Amino acid sequence: MRSVILHIFLAVACSGIVLAQTAPDEFERGNAFYRDGKYDQAVSAYESILKQGLASSSLYFNIGNCYFRLGRIAPAILAYERALRLQPNDGDIKHNLNLVNLKTPDRIEPLPELFFIEWLRSFSAVVPLHTIARLFAVCWLLLFAGLSIFYLLANPTILRLLRGLAIASAVALIPLTIILVTQIVDSRNRTDAVITASVVTAKTSPDAQSVDAFVAHEGLKVKLSDAVGEWIKIVLPDGKVGWIREQNCERI
Repeated sequence: MRSVILHIFLAVACSGIVLAQTAPDEFERGNAFYRDGKYDQAVSAYESILKQGLASSSLYFNIGNCYFRLGRIAPAILAYERALRLQPNDGDIKHNLNLVNLKTPDRIEPLPELFFIEWLRSFSAVVPLHTIARLFAVCWLLLFAGLSIFYLLANPTILRLLRGLAIASAVALIPLTIILVTQIVDSRNRTDAVITASVVTAKTSPDAQSVDAFVAHEGLKVKLSDAVGEWIKIVLPDGKVGWIREQNCERI
């Protein structure tokens, strides 16, 4: 039994070493192909790393660059969006994503949002989830510490300071809670997707014989909603809703 366990342990350890040695080699091989203008081969090298279960913003960024050079709009946008999901503050990713989005035929104005919601969304996009979680914990600690000391001390000056600290912490907890919950839900629910078909006609119901709702093109970013069989409901940035076959889009 001990011999079997030892062999299993050695097999797992050796596979980990092979992966650790292979991924950097494949990444450098992909970079070399990219420098030589062999973008198809570069994509194959990069995607072989993804097949090993390894992913990073740099890897997706390089894949996006390759597809952009090949003129494949949807895969490029998909790769840049995945890179941005892992590194939301990266200026290079945002710049390249904006460039490739200019090549998409669809120009859809998003629905206007309340200034408060827009501010929260912008803040959520800039500040990483772990920072929000720390701020949330600090505010809770300050709130409870302030309330606890408030009832233990009788000095009016200190009481006023603690009261202000407790109120400020309580107020800060409201947007932090909203942002934290939003980021956790977004990170767990992959509801964003990119249209991968060159042209797709959305239907008003999950039925090929139903009325046409609108036409979407390759590279358009949409929200996913309900699913029925091979059909999935998509929501456009302007609020339009329609059904397309799931094979015509890919989740970010």
